[in-house]
Amino acid sequence: MKKKPRNGGLWSEARYWQQVRSFLRKGFRYWHPAMVALEKAKHPYTGSNKRQKWTYQCAKCKGMFKRTEVEIDHKVPVGSLKCDEDLIEWLHRLTPEDVNSFDVMCKSCHRNKTNEERKKK
Repeated sequence: MKKKPRNGGLWSEARYWQQVRSFLRKGFRYWHPAMVALEKAKHPYTGSNKRQKWTYQCAKCKGMFKRTEVEIDHKVPVGSLKCDEDLIEWLHRLTPEDVNSFDVMCKSCHRNKTNEERKKK
């Protein structure tokens, strides 16, 4: 049985760092440089759906997608956060100040890029 030293004996070390990563990612979801990158990828919608106003261009496949179909990608992978020694560098990679540190990608291209990065490790 795994040792559970965190949260009053309820969480393993891995679960603890999973929660920390999750909270930090949610907290920085609207990081301004990332939102500027999203705004740069935005184009007026010209189709027949009168309710849709915008589409977003994928940086990889160049397709046009609804907002719910794109994600913001860090060009430099944020990487893993498994201990407190990783925290400062991880935060710097999560929150770059340069708008060019981000790409807007469709979910499919983003998933493929992420999977390729994981295989390289």
